[in-house]
Amino acid sequence: MTHDAAFARLSAALESALAAAGAPEGFSPTLERPRDPSRGDWASNAALVLGRRLGQPPRSLAERVCEVIDRDAAGIETAEVAGPGFLNFRLSDQSIWPRLAAILEADTCWGRSRAVPPRRVNVEFVSANPTGPLHVAHGRGAALGDAVASLLEWTGHEVTREFYVNDAGRQIELLAESVEARYEESAGRSASVPEGGYHGEYVREVAAQIRDTAGVDVLASLEPEGRRTRFRQDAVRLLREQQARDLSAFRVEMDLFFSERSLYHSGAIGRLLERLAARGLTYREEGATWFRTSDFGDEKDRVLIKNDGSFTYFLPDLAYHLDKAKRGFDLAIDVWGADHQGHEKRMLAALGGLEYADLLEVLIIQLVTITRGGKEVRMSKRAGRFVTLGELVDETGPDVARYFFLMRRPEVHLNFDLDLALDTSEANPVYKVQYAHARMCSVFRKAGMRPEEVGADFEAPTAPGTGAERDVALAVLRLPDIISAAAESRAPHTVCAYLEETAGLVNAWYHQGNLDPQLRILADVRERAARIRLARAVQITLRNGLRALGLSAPEALSRAAA
Repeated sequence: MTHDAAFARLSAALESALAAAGAPEGFSPTLERPRDPSRGDWASNAALVLGRRLGQPPRSLAERVCEVIDRDAAGIETAEVAGPGFLNFRLSDQSIWPRLAAILEADTCWGRSRAVPPRRVNVEFVSANPTGPLHVAHGRGAALGDAVASLLEWTGHEVTREFYVNDAGRQIELLAESVEARYEESAGRSASVPEGGYHGEYVREVAAQIRDTAGVDVLASLEPEGRRTRFRQDAVRLLREQQARDLSAFRVEMDLFFSERSLYHSGAIGRLLERLAARGLTYREEGATWFRTSDFGDEKDRVLIKNDGSFTYFLPDLAYHLDKAKRGFDLAIDVWGADHQGHEKRMLAALGGLEYADLLEVLIIQLVTITRGGKEVRMSKRAGRFVTLGELVDETGPDVARYFFLMRRPEVHLNFDLDLALDTSEANPVYKVQYAHARMCSVFRKAGMRPEEVGADFEAPTAPGTGAERDVALAVLRLPDIISAAAESRAPHTVCAYLEETAGLVNAWYHQGNLDPQLRILADVRERAARIRLARAVQITLRNGLRALGLSAPEALSRAAA
């Protein structure tokens, strides 16, 4: 995580004070945000840790630190001891208000940082079989993958967004057979969808599109195998195009769609098998070919080729990840559904055995339940068995859908409440954050100014004077650290929590003007210019925080329009 100059100043001054109090050379104190903001802006347990090492009472040691710390060098107003020896620090005004200039100067780059060193990262997500529309669980994976990719870009990494198209295997053959059956039915001939096939209304739509594009006469002229191939190829293409359109409406644009079938045509799978055999990592047993993954931490060996000669999912997937390494990626981050959880260990073991132990990182998403009126919404009019991502986005809009998918940790089950998603009050977290941004934009409209006019050189002779304003300033200054930490831990939900917290502080600041006209942002008082500067810093911070998650930042938002 990166920290700003004010943090570095306090950290250095605290380290010096601890050294004066007897800390050994190299002792590095920790600083954290206190859970209770009333205790201060930063807190440290350094005296507790050091006291145990030195055999001294931690509270006495903490009191000594408070006496000797250089407050000017640390940029603090107060240093206090709490409980058995916690240190609480409150920043001085000089450490807060002048720093807003950095936000105004950075503008659209506020929140961005440079990775040292930058890495080439492949983020693979969604990767649905092209056998039907994307459902809401795919939507959760799309939101997470795109947000993680964005956060990595904001922290200076080079990112490729990739969709692995599973266009080979039995499921694709079942799709072709299902589409052909619906085509036959449309021609008045008897046919049935195969066992395990696809029954949604979209299958009839795909069959009709193929019929209308190819023509009945052309299809009738083909040999059975050739016609099946035509149905398979066209159905995969049409459904993949639909998936791409659904993602685009969701504001997710992939850099690459990688075909599983291409691995077969390129010979990558054959080369992988030769490589494994040459290293003595495979063996034959009961007619199947096995990988010795148990040698590299897996609980048992895994089958690569079944006794009927067909490949397991494991084999092409391993070849695919080796292809990522061949393309020069330092890190491959995969977003997988809960049903793939058991696949992670075998992949990590296999890659470790091939000397790519640090290549793969897996993020697992849990299922999504859509509710309305407290009851689960279970079926789609078009897909039949599930709610599609397209239908959800049509109802809520992309901003709400993305935010709701992101605001909870991905490894926990998500209850997507449609009633809350469509609410246009501050109970809806998306509305709350976007409305706070729109409020700041309204300040500039009322002042007859463009936000861009309030730059780093905008003069503000005095600082705002209320605690609410100080809380807002401290919050907006945290954005770079928040984005950096979220990128490092692949945790977009922490950015959501930060935006909601900041919006709450902003709305409290805005509303205090309703109680006292002198506290309004544009009140004709000596603090007016400083409040305008703060409003601009808020507007930049909320806008950039939303954009880092792939959300829009409306400049005007009414309850009716929302």
